[in-house]
Amino acid sequence: MLLPRLITGRLIKRYKRFLADVLLDDGSEITAHCPNTGAMTGCAEPGASVWLSVSDNPKRKYAHTWELVETSQGMVSVNTNRANHLIAEVLQQAVEKRGVLAQQLCGITDIRAEAPIPDGTGRFDFKVDYQSLTQWIEVKSVTLHVTGETGAFPDAVSDRALKHVLALQDRASRGDRAMLIFCAQHCGIERVQLADNIDPEYAAGVRAAHQAGVEIVALGCGTDLHHFVADRVLPVELNLGTGSP
Repeated sequence: MLLPRLITGRLIKRYKRFLADVLLDDGSEITAHCPNTGAMTGCAEPGASVWLSVSDNPKRKYAHTWELVETSQGMVSVNTNRANHLIAEVLQQAVEKRGVLAQQLCGITDIRAEAPIPDGTGRFDFKVDYQSLTQWIEVKSVTLHVTGETGAFPDAVSDRALKHVLALQDRASRGDRAMLIFCAQHCGIERVQLADNIDPEYAAGVRAAHQAGVEIVALGCGTDLHHFVADRVLPVELNLGTGSP
């Protein structure tokens, strides 16, 4: 995924979830949009180096969007909207029989984003045709670093995330293929686990969904500040039967 042109600065503070004050390298202070609804634990430390994109849309209240932050464990894309773009690229590569999920997704054809959940409310991130089956895919952005090279999801209680897991489980029970993809937008993460201590209900839901046939996949990311790519499959530690990470 090609990143937009970025400018740099230092984070002053993140507040009201969707706002961040930044001191730019040119000495000016601006307020930027923060496209992340999570707690952003470890990713919003005052003084951290940040990278922002700039919109030329005159209707936007805040022209700047916070895209990246440098942490002591690695670069992080805090724009959770980017996760779906990354996975869309991975899915298209799988159609072309290449990329990190070419083997797991061999045989998929048509890709549709934001597909309505059958017999439910809301949308799945993707619906794809897979051989003789329909496949549903939900994507979650992982930015929470917990220890070593391990990341966890979620970083805050998420009723919406649980709803999607239950919907995936329902589709699997009806004979469809269902997949949950953890997209580790924290470049220092090399394995993903469930954050039982933050949202035990979600963790239990993911384990139950996996045992019911939902495939759980994690992908790691990298960046050169011009591109952001999902370039490797990571191990997922579900700790089945333990109820704790």
